[in-house]
Amino acid sequence: MREVQLPLNQTQKVRLQAALQQLQDSSAASVTVSDTIPVNQEDGVLKGHGTIELDGEVVATLCGVVERVNKLVYVRTLRARYKPEVGDIIVGRVIEIAPKRWRIEINFSQDAVLMLSSMNLPDGIQRRRTAVDELNMRSIFEENDVICAEVRGFQHDGSLHLQARSQKYGKLGRGQLLTVPPYLVKRRKQHFHHLEQYGIDLILGCNGFIWVGEHVEARDNMVEDQENKPEQQISQSNQRSMNLEEQESIYTPLATRQNICRFANAVRVLSTLGFNLTVEVISDTVDFSTSLNLDMHEMLGAEFCVQIAEKEVKRRSSISKKK
Repeated sequence: MREVQLPLNQTQKVRLQAALQQLQDSSAASVTVSDTIPVNQEDGVLKGHGTIELDGEVVATLCGVVERVNKLVYVRTLRARYKPEVGDIIVGRVIEIAPKRWRIEINFSQDAVLMLSSMNLPDGIQRRRTAVDELNMRSIFEENDVICAEVRGFQHDGSLHLQARSQKYGKLGRGQLLTVPPYLVKRRKQHFHHLEQYGIDLILGCNGFIWVGEHVEARDNMVEDQENKPEQQISQSNQRSMNLEEQESIYTPLATRQNICRFANAVRVLSTLGFNLTVEVISDTVDFSTSLNLDMHEMLGAEFCVQIAEKEVKRRSSISKKK
């Protein structure tokens, strides 16, 4: 993702600095190395990651934001590389095809591995993988393909393994891949979002890779349907589906392409400002740009970026007043 350049004039610089200062004052306590973390002389305080006890005080050993869970106090670092957890939804890019596996770049310290046995085959039938399937791996994913998968876990050798056993996982096409700092994407129950009114899909990868693309239906019942059909009907249905896919891949509606670009620019602006990325915040940014009658390229301008920061200040101040 190309970074957004903001040629701010003097007035815009003052407005942006004032907005960011107000946001920083209203956010959680941030610390740098050797800063004292106030614990109000509480008894039984548990010192977690990024903290140490020094001369009877809790001192930060990392730069970040102070977090508290009951009596546990720890420092959550910012701008760190992605740390995978089992069950994370990630978006990655295929960089190599190896025997019975694909190597995937996921913005981690090492590449992830997607085994041939850890994903559904194109025919949708559950069976053992054969040598023919291994020879046809390039017809499933090839180099530079963008895919979506789930973190399966770590192996004894330290390698990270993925799985794609659901129809919602797999190859992504007709869209844009955006890269943001992983800490801007929080782990939530839902990372797949179908924005029906815009006709697009939004996938917020926990690894900081975000996909904005044309909507594709995920059919999980395909396996059950094919198991109940004769082989001749299966081959005919597969041929019809291939013909439909070829026809659909020829053309993407102009309105859908514009919506993809608008949402992608919204992600770029929010990432530049360092705001957390959720489907609600991204949609609000798109709606705000539409209400101002801005073109897609104007969303990357300095004035719109300043307006988004000021809008966030008003939103947080209204929330604090309600409390």
